Amino acid sequence: MTTTEFPSFDPAVHPPVLPESDVSYALEDTAVGRLLLAMTADGRLVTSVYVPDAAAESAWLQRVADVVSPRVLRHPSRLDGVRRELADYLDGRTRKFSVTPDLVLASDFQRSVLTRLASRVGYGAATTYGALAAAIDRPGAARAVGSALGANPVCVVVPCHRVLPAGGAVHGDVGGYAGGPAAKEHLLALEARSATMR
Repeated sequence: MTTTEFPSFDPAVHPPVLPESDVSYALEDTAVGRLLLAMTADGRLVTSVYVPDAAAESAWLQRVADVVSPRVLRHPSRLDGVRRELADYLDGRTRKFSVTPDLVLASDFQRSVLTRLASRVGYGAATTYGALAAAIDRPGAARAVGSALGANPVCVVVPCHRVLPAGGAVHGDVGGYAGGPAAKEHLLALEARSATMR
């Protein structure tokens, strides 16, 4: 009986080849909480969302798979650029992101709210739910605007933390936020501090 000898597999010489994915994702622990970042193969950011537990992580990944593509793989290195920008932003070293956010996971109403917010309210500034509702020609929809912001699929990058209740800054009420009030206060304070330093 003869035996066939197979060449030994050396991962240093022949590293495993991972399949291409339509969406790559990474989990990032930050000063404002744990974020799930997901990016399409062509570089559009489809999520930057708070995932405090495994259930939230699974729910968002399922949503990405259902809406964008079922080919979703964890490839943190493909998000290195976004992760660096996020770290620089949270350290006050940069005021904006170069990554393109894609609101594919947002409803039509959310898109109108988030698009207006991104174009209207700059770094270190703030607005109110009512003012944002008026800006999209829905002056009576402040509560709906708040709900739309609460479900923002690209938090921090599209800055829903810059929206406050009427009189909120005066009374210490920052309003709701997907990452919680402490995260919202942290982001507002960071921007206020950095805006005055330049």
